[in-house]
Amino acid sequence: MHFSTDYKLENFILNTKWEDLPEEVQTRARACFIDLMGALLVGSCSDQFMAGIRLAKSIFGQGNIAVIGSKERFSFMGAASAMGHSSNAYDIDDGHNIIRAHPGTSFIGGVLAAAYEKNISYKELLTTLVVTYETTIRMGQAIMDYYKFAHSSGTFGAVGTAAGVGRIYGFSKEQMNNLLSVAEFNAPMGPGIRSVEYPSMNKDGVPFGVMVGALAVMETLCGFTGNKNLLEADEYRHYLDDLYDNYEIMKLYFKPYTCCRWAHPAIDSCLEIMGKFNLNHKDIKEVTVYTFKPATMLSKIRPKTEDEAQYNIAYPVAAAIVTGDFGLSQVSSEAFENPDIISMMGKLTFEVDPEIDRQFPKRRICRAEIITNDGQKYMSSYCEPRGEAHENIGIDWIRKKFERLTQPVLKEGYKDILLDKLEKELNFSIVELVDEINNHIKISS
Repeated sequence: MHFSTDYKLENFILNTKWEDLPEEVQTRARACFIDLMGALLVGSCSDQFMAGIRLAKSIFGQGNIAVIGSKERFSFMGAASAMGHSSNAYDIDDGHNIIRAHPGTSFIGGVLAAAYEKNISYKELLTTLVVTYETTIRMGQAIMDYYKFAHSSGTFGAVGTAAGVGRIYGFSKEQMNNLLSVAEFNAPMGPGIRSVEYPSMNKDGVPFGVMVGALAVMETLCGFTGNKNLLEADEYRHYLDDLYDNYEIMKLYFKPYTCCRWAHPAIDSCLEIMGKFNLNHKDIKEVTVYTFKPATMLSKIRPKTEDEAQYNIAYPVAAAIVTGDFGLSQVSSEAFENPDIISMMGKLTFEVDPEIDRQFPKRRICRAEIITNDGQKYMSSYCEPRGEAHENIGIDWIRKKFERLTQPVLKEGYKDILLDKLEKELNFSIVELVDEINNHIKISS
């Protein structure tokens, strides 16, 4: 491979200003932050977050940086690590179809920790989010092409975390170039498909990506040197050709349900039939879901943990059929014992539809067939997951999702105040924001 350095990416990361961004990108940045804050808030209720808090306390130590959902304060590495554990805990964060990963969650823990440490403004944080999304997604495509297998989000997030934190820390272009090299070279090569079949907290590798990216920042400050990154290689420089002109942040999808994206169209296809024909779950004899092959590979076990419930296809579909939704309440020990959900799981069959499978990963489509106890057969339309990039999701959609999702977490009366602030204001500090949010959480660790 031949590499050359022109600092195009480094200058973009370091020198982009809020005023340089198109209005639609500014609006999307606000929507992304609201969505990521929702993920951090519900994630603070998770077992994975508690593991992250224990890790932060035992390894990285206390400091002055606040963490969403905790009463304690940590060092930069500790805060980044803790929020790296919560941001993807319920798999409710944004995604990008081409890299088959979740960009935002992969770096928000480190970026928010640095933003609090340096007490930057909301406007500066939003600008940092934009350049970090662009870096993460473009580097993600290069890494996918180079290694030829689907990686976990933490792989790309190591680079994204490094880029965002390096900007907030005021790195020079030479430091940023070194930092990108260190983060990309040492990024965790998480085999994403294994977590689909065998769900656990390993999941999408986000905590380890955040920690590697944050550590790359610290290493660079301590004089550790790298040399070249994949976006400097001739084979992959084309991923930067449209930098400044095309924004990958506009190609994100957003998730309404707290489970793997591949299960979303299966949920919606079943709910479509039930709504259209006024069916109750007790009316159903059997359900056949026709989908793409990777979706059929998702776990179908009766879950005992939050992660087994999310990286699953049978449980989310069954739970949604019985309860009408799949949110925080459905990812709980009480729901795992619901006899109606357990019974419904036994009525589900999943089959690969060759035509649907040919369209993956650009499109994730599903259709369902429900047979009722009286022998009637109902077929859904072809469903795509809600929140796809072509829907051009705006803040209203994200607000409604945030309000529904955070109902068990935030105190009454505060959500509208917070959402109006995040949608309409720019010049408050991140320290003010995080402290205010933590004061309005119902229960903090």
